[in-house]
Amino acid sequence: MSEDLWKYTLRPEDEGKKYEEILKRRLHFSRHLVQGLKQGERAWVNGRFTFLSARGHAGETLALALQPEETTNIEAEPLPLRIIYEDDYLLAVNKSCGQVVHPTPRYPHNTLGNAVAWHWQSQGQEHIFRPIHRIDRNTSGLVLIAKNRFAHQQLAWQLEHSWVQKRYLGFVSGQIAEDNGQIDGPLRLVPGSFILRQVHPQGQKALTFFRVLRRYPAATLLEFDLKTGRTHQIRVHCQAMGHPLLGDDLYGGDTALIGRQALHSFSYSFSHPADSRILTLRAPWPADLLDLTRALAL
Repeated sequence: MSEDLWKYTLRPEDEGKKYEEILKRRLHFSRHLVQGLKQGERAWVNGRFTFLSARGHAGETLALALQPEETTNIEAEPLPLRIIYEDDYLLAVNKSCGQVVHPTPRYPHNTLGNAVAWHWQSQGQEHIFRPIHRIDRNTSGLVLIAKNRFAHQQLAWQLEHSWVQKRYLGFVSGQIAEDNGQIDGPLRLVPGSFILRQVHPQGQKALTFFRVLRRYPAATLLEFDLKTGRTHQIRVHCQAMGHPLLGDDLYGGDTALIGRQALHSFSYSFSHPADSRILTLRAPWPADLLDLTRALAL
C-alpha cells in the first residue's frame, strides 16, 4: 500500500453505509471518480484492501490512491511561471497579461498550459493540465490548477455550489457614487458574434457584487466578488452599468492610459480538497496596473 494516500476517518453517521455511498453523498465524489477507484487496488480500510461496495464502521480509516499515473496532454515549453502556491493536489500561478490559459488552434504555443507542463516535467512529474477556471488572455492574475482528477472534481463541486470566493480588482471609468452594489444581468452572445457578450433576459444567470476601494478624479477602483463565472462577466456588467473597464476596447473602455482591460484576478478562497482547511491565495498586482494607479492619481 502506497504512503501517498488520501484518508478519511468514518464518523458515527457513516456506520453501516457502503464506502461508495459515503464518498458520493458525504464527500461529493463524482460517479466517474468512484468508478475509477474500483479499477485495481486503490482503496484500503485500516491498511487492508477493500471493495467500495463493502459497508463501513465508525472509526475506520478509509485510504484512497487518488493519483494514478497520467500522461501530460500539453507540449512542454520553457516559459516563465510565477508560482504562488503548490502542493500534491494544486498549483496556483500569477498569469501575465497577454497569455492564453489553454492551448488552442489559434494559440498553440506560449500558453500558461505549456509553461505548467514544462514546470512539472522539470520536477519529474506528469499531470493533465486541469485549470479550475480560466481568465481572458488580457486579464492578469490568479489561476488555480488541479494536479489530479480528484482535486479538479472537488473544486468544480465547490464552484457549482458557490463555496469558492473569487475576487477581482478592476479600474472602471468615471466615479461610482455608491460604496457597494450588485449587478444581476443574464449574459448571452451577441447575435452574429462568437466573442461579444451582452446582458439579455434570455441569457444565463450572472451575478456580480462590487465594492469601491478608491475613487480617482476620472476612475474608480473596484473589488468584484463573482457569484457566477460567465465569459466576460465583469467586463459586460461594467459596460452595462455605464462604467466600462479602463483599457477594454471590446466593451467601450478608454485606452488612453492602459492598452488592455484593467482587470486582475486577485484572490481565490476555497476548502482544500485534501483536508478541508480554508485556503486563501492572492496574486500581486502586475507592473502595468501599478503604473495605472500612479497615472490616475496625478
